[in-house]
Amino acid sequence: MSAIQNKVVVITGASSGIGEAAARLLAAQGARVVLGARRVDRLQALVQELAAEGQQAACKAVDVTRRDDVQSLIDFAVERFGKVDVIVNNAGVMPLSKLEALKVDEWDRMIDVNIRGVLHGIAAGLPLMQRQRSGQFINIASIGAYTVSPTAAVYCATKFAVRAISEGLRQEVGGDVRVTVISPGVTESELAESISDEGGRAEMHEFRRIAIPAEAIARAIAYAIEQPADVDVSELVVRPTASPF
Repeated sequence: MSAIQNKVVVITGASSGIGEAAARLLAAQGARVVLGARRVDRLQALVQELAAEGQQAACKAVDVTRRDDVQSLIDFAVERFGKVDVIVNNAGVMPLSKLEALKVDEWDRMIDVNIRGVLHGIAAGLPLMQRQRSGQFINIASIGAYTVSPTAAVYCATKFAVRAISEGLRQEVGGDVRVTVISPGVTESELAESISDEGGRAEMHEFRRIAIPAEAIARAIAYAIEQPADVDVSELVVRPTASPF
């Protein structure tokens, strides 16, 4: 039996990209997945598709910038399946632009989704995992958590923050709760659609000429989950073989 079998996995940003790919892979391996995102119509369609394949899934509309929304998602997972084994803090946005463009509203949105969204997931899940004396957080960062590039200063800052928060959490929780950071390189997703700046959009289009599918990151998530309870995969960087970045 797979080590993922019967684990309850909550995934934010599950309506597309890495979140959707992770939901499909983990459900196929026997996990019970609870999916959150703002686009609830997409979530419902995915849940119906998984159910038709005999897999267990549920969903709820969630805006990760709202702490009550994230808490409600975790409470819903417990009500539905009795526990939460893994929280995948995956929701993210990436509206790139140079700082001189002064797209302050977009900076704020990145901070709210990419940093506060992760903190809200931790705040909702940590007390439960401590009571259970088991659990795992998987926080999705980026290769932008290791290096900075033009147009990506604020985005990279948010992903550096995800690494810092995750490492601090790992040091604090001791032996019961595992903490994993997964940092994708260039991955096929809808993130680039949030770029309003023409220069940033053109740069990202060129950057994404070499990309790996979202399923590659889903496999990394599954790898981290399926390790024995006494093994904590702390960081994984997954990128295209041909990518220079």
